[in-house]
Amino acid sequence: MANNLVLVDVGNTTMKVGLVCGTVREVYTLPTNSGQTADTLGLTLLTLMQHAGCSRKDFAACVVCSVVPAVDSLLRAAIARYVGCPILFTPADLPVPLENRYLRPEQVGADRLVAAHAARVLNPHVPALIVVDFGTAVTFDCVQDNAYLGGLIFPGPGTALNALAGATAKLPGVNLDCEALVPTPGRDTATSIRHGIVFGFASLVDGLVSKLSCQLRGPVKILATGGFASGMVRISSTLQEVTPDLLLRGLELLYEARDVDRA
Repeated sequence: MANNLVLVDVGNTTMKVGLVCGTVREVYTLPTNSGQTADTLGLTLLTLMQHAGCSRKDFAACVVCSVVPAVDSLLRAAIARYVGCPILFTPADLPVPLENRYLRPEQVGADRLVAAHAARVLNPHVPALIVVDFGTAVTFDCVQDNAYLGGLIFPGPGTALNALAGATAKLPGVNLDCEALVPTPGRDTATSIRHGIVFGFASLVDGLVSKLSCQLRGPVKILATGGFASGMVRISSTLQEVTPDLLLRGLELLYEARDVDRA
């Protein structure tokens, strides 16, 4: 059962659950719902474990990164009743071993620190890193050596799309799946919106990454993660590597380091 883990990344829009059990490594995406009950969440976790072929008795711990405080108590109750393993939150229970240079370190989202830490551990010989996370917000986080320098926050593609549809009378919501590699003048409204947002964000990413990289001591490696990362890397000139579940990997690394420290 050593290091068989339930990994949970609670974001504003979705909650990712990673199950690490022997050779099984499964990731599931659920909607973040602070209005559900602990029983609903616990039964959902059991269903995911059944799908992965794991037993609730297989897990040594549940490791959580959350930016939605209302979900934290639900998780604690769900894990206690339905899984029965210890639950650890970062950074409260598992500190992130990066030098945090934020003026007010407590204001940095745990998700940003964990992703930055994972990027550093997985790329130990690269002097500087920029982690671009495409979620409800797009975040740009800069790491120099073993220091988290801070970063940038911008509304994500889905957030921009929802704002556009909500603030206009005639513009519809559209899906952002885009096979094109370059923007073209849209000849219908859906294409105009899709290409505007997708290629607009790609240009935004390339511009900001270029300006941030100039302030770091290179070489600089640019990593992308989050829901839109795979689509963006196809059309971005600066994104170098996609790690969709970077944050979950970071939670796993933090737990493994805790075991080493206690040995």
